[in-house]
Amino acid sequence: MPRLRILTATLLTLALAAPLWGAGEATKADMEIVRDAIRANKKALVSANVTLTGEEAARFWPVYDRYQKELAAVNDRFAKVLTDYAASFEDLSNDKAMALAEDYLAAEAGRLKVRRAYFDALAKVLPGRKAVRVYQIENKIDAVVRYDLATEIPVVKE
Repeated sequence: MPRLRILTATLLTLALAAPLWGAGEATKADMEIVRDAIRANKKALVSANVTLTGEEAARFWPVYDRYQKELAAVNDRFAKVLTDYAASFEDLSNDKAMALAEDYLAAEAGRLKVRRAYFDALAKVLPGRKAVRVYQIENKIDAVVRYDLATEIPVVKE
């Protein structure tokens, strides 16, 4: 468990390193660096916290890598929504606000679809307890990142 806390703290630090509400290309570059670091550290976190036999590892890592690739595409859609929101925050129209909410919900639906499909795929290559452990670790990472985003993203002005 200490490894989980250390890596979670690392992810949180990375997420805090690039607030979304600055303007310009530097923010986009910072966001990309943070996303790449989180992706790399997620694999390290899973590896450090799930003990796999050689046979399990040979089956698991290709599935996990495909999962991360598909999830990255969904997360990129989510990041685009956040970037669009940040860019239009000061003069956000009602129509733009509604469009951003629809885009966010579509990204969330895509995220859930990928997670559901790959949970089933993990259950085929790992024993149930290990598949659930991977899912729990993913949820913890997601919670840390989302918590940080929630503290950084301002609520729409009335």
